[in-house]
Amino acid sequence: MIDAVLVLAGPLAAFALLGIVPPLRRSGKPAAAVAITGIGVSLVAAVALLTRIHAAGAPSIAEIVWAPMTTGPSITLGLLADGLSASMAVLVAFIALLVQVYSLSYMKDEPKPSFGRYYTYHSLFAFAMLGLVLAHNLLQTYIFWELVGLGSYLLIGFWFEKPEASRAALKAFWTTRLGDVGFAIGIVILWSSAGTFTFTELFAKVDGGALAGTALVLGVAGIYLGAMGKSAQFPFHIWLPDAMEGPTPVSALIHAATMVAAGVYLMVRIAPLLAHTPQVATVVFAIGVLTAFLAASMALVENDIKRILAFSTVSQLGFMMAACGAGAPSAAYFHLVTHAFFKALLFLVAGSLIHAVHTNDIFKMGRLTRIMPVTCACFAAGALALSGVFPTAGFFSKDEMLAGVLAAGHPVGFAILLVTAGITAFYTGRAFFVATMGSTDSPGHPHEAPLPMKLPLVVLAVLAVVAGVGGRLIPGLFATSIAPLAEAHGHAPFFVPALATVSALAGLVLAYVGYERRGFDPAAVRRSFGPLVTVLERRWYVDDVFEGVYRFVYLKVSNAIGWFDRFIVDGVVNAVTWGTWLGAGRLRTLQSGRVQDALYATAFGLVLIVWLAWGW
Repeated sequence: MIDAVLVLAGPLAAFALLGIVPPLRRSGKPAAAVAITGIGVSLVAAVALLTRIHAAGAPSIAEIVWAPMTTGPSITLGLLADGLSASMAVLVAFIALLVQVYSLSYMKDEPKPSFGRYYTYHSLFAFAMLGLVLAHNLLQTYIFWELVGLGSYLLIGFWFEKPEASRAALKAFWTTRLGDVGFAIGIVILWSSAGTFTFTELFAKVDGGALAGTALVLGVAGIYLGAMGKSAQFPFHIWLPDAMEGPTPVSALIHAATMVAAGVYLMVRIAPLLAHTPQVATVVFAIGVLTAFLAASMALVENDIKRILAFSTVSQLGFMMAACGAGAPSAAYFHLVTHAFFKALLFLVAGSLIHAVHTNDIFKMGRLTRIMPVTCACFAAGALALSGVFPTAGFFSKDEMLAGVLAAGHPVGFAILLVTAGITAFYTGRAFFVATMGSTDSPGHPHEAPLPMKLPLVVLAVLAVVAGVGGRLIPGLFATSIAPLAEAHGHAPFFVPALATVSALAGLVLAYVGYERRGFDPAAVRRSFGPLVTVLERRWYVDDVFEGVYRFVYLKVSNAIGWFDRFIVDGVVNAVTWGTWLGAGRLRTLQSGRVQDALYATAFGLVLIVWLAWGW
């Protein structure tokens, strides 16, 4: 398992060096070299691990006893390497490496200390996510889960001097913590019932009937609450659009293969448990469908290119969760992988556009295809993949999820997701046509991205096109679990991709006619659908509900508890203290300091004792 250890050791060593040696952290490019080397080592080790696991055809586990127990099983820490964890480790390390290389140019104007701090946070974040992926039990997963939350807080709030960035980091931190409370409770419930945190033992117990009933349902439901927070499921999705206040490469990393992917990865990992809790699976499916549709609808009225992609991420996560709830975790994981490629691509493309024209507003961009041909071509590849157009990666993985939902007996959910796929194609086409081909001249002096930014774009664009074909042609490439799952992968009925293709092409054609050929006036559309547009711009008022609960419930209850603590609890303690002080002051006056008085008191005490003894 030396390869699995090296997967974690690379970014951990880089973080330790940059954190412990301040001159190195403040050195600028040398700090970046340390971080890139660390994640490069991790990627090589992850590829070696995946190769070994596929060659062996069996998972590999290494563990040590962390907390010996006098009664019952001891608590262990360890690494679990199977097809799921090894392939995910490759994905995380690969995307992190590309993002760090891209950042060399994107962040070059940062002062050297900030530049080094940026790469220090990157190394910590990569280590946390890789530790979560390779964890072999729920407790260890939770430890790295929280470390991922810390890393995301630091990166989202990297420009902490901006109030918007600080607020966004806090919003992400506290919203995900809300779900993590349920995660912790779920772990405790499963431990109290099964006596173990280890995935393999939990799966064996649930298959054997030793873990069942209310404990299993509540435990899995608690874990899902944690996944809801990390993967931005309704109503916890509110943090993700605001997280765009961080640097764009951070958005690419978070949205592609790390923080938001963690929730889906966890649900895929515990798929054998979810399969025995149909009540929870139904909730997972329903919330996933709702999240996919609501997020896609909100992207329709957004003009900030990064927030359009953020809502898109929320929507695609909803697709993945719906597939998990419908009993198709392999399809969900397939889409997680392909989505990582084209969503990282789209965010890095957005970064190149913002870097060139210094605005996030797509309606202030335009006429860039000749000026930035490579960036725009990569944008087109990512947009087609996100829309699910044949033969891109998104076509194959999206259809697998739709087929899984339909096969599970959810025709209504299938229809909603099919419509959502069309909406996705429309807002993606809208962003592409307006930003790259619009009639507005982009501000400043647009220019093609430099090589460190352009190279990751080209690599990801190729993968966004071919990864889906690879997933279809290589059996077991996206195998999901160390426990067998009764799931057919790669056999979608013909009419599913046909309908999905029609939906995607309809959305793209409508966007082309409306925004490239200017077939309709956006202002007129806004007037016609004014109330609906307002609802979408207010994000279905979910943020307002959270704000209202915070202001009128949380703060008032907190103030009441504070008053009780200050005036009742502290009042009682202060009264006792005051009484003690007053009594001590009175007693102190009896002590004069003269020896004669002490002798008189001693003699009186002896007489009193003798009298009491005689009388007794």
